[in-house]
Amino acid sequence: MPLTSTGDIAHAARTHATGVGAFNVVQIEHAQAIVSGAEAAGLPVILQISQNTARYHGSLEPIGLASLALARAAGVPVSVHLDHAESADLVHEAVGLGFTSVMFDASTLPYDDNVAATRAITEYCHGRDVWVEAELGEVGGKDGAHAPGARTDPEEARAFVGATAVDALAVAVGSSHAMLTRDAVLDFALISRLRDAAGVPLVLHGSSGVGDSGLARAIGAGMTKVNISTHLNKLFTRAVRTYLDAHAETADPRTYLGPARDAVAAEVTRLLGVLSRPAR
Repeated sequence: MPLTSTGDIAHAARTHATGVGAFNVVQIEHAQAIVSGAEAAGLPVILQISQNTARYHGSLEPIGLASLALARAAGVPVSVHLDHAESADLVHEAVGLGFTSVMFDASTLPYDDNVAATRAITEYCHGRDVWVEAELGEVGGKDGAHAPGARTDPEEARAFVGATAVDALAVAVGSSHAMLTRDAVLDFALISRLRDAAGVPLVLHGSSGVGDSGLARAIGAGMTKVNISTHLNKLFTRAVRTYLDAHAETADPRTYLGPARDAVAAEVTRLLGVLSRPAR
């Protein structure tokens, strides 16, 4: 199956009032696990590579090309997305490699500067058939607006989408990045108001901190793209730790990375099932 557009995946989910999982890739085992989990579920999925992960690997190209190859070989629709890029050069590199979407994060800038920078990225990407996600206000866990109590204003969201022509909007509704517990309290009424005001697919960042029932209710209220990273990393690390605790003499990393990959794949399958059955 050829590489799929993130826009096509997101708009199909929005049309059917379901959600789509967007899972972060840290190393190739993550990408393999996510694709395997999606194939087991028989559902589309988005592979995300963050600016921080590109920095970890020394550049975007190695992990990006590996993820693109896995996406192209998958038996279900898979897209590859650049997550939380703060650099226009990194966006340009991702587009050149063949990513089908980017999330440009200028949220630390004053509103007018955010609009101008995001609009420039949108114009560049739309000229190359690449879907653009952006953020209005910072996401919590990064000194920003997804901290407890922070919320995106629907009218400001409407104005931002109109001024930037972005294809999707990450909004602040009560979740926070890098949460280790799944007890975030979301504002579901606000999600519905934002859905109506923005007119584009909404993105929930910090979804690792949201439990299954909260994720289902968020989709039912109008959320479309659900980003999950820390939750899967916890499972990956736990599986590695469990194996090494029982096999202290092991030297071959394949012996403990394999079980970790399997654990993530199983959870991706389960989470995609949660997102495909929104609560009403």
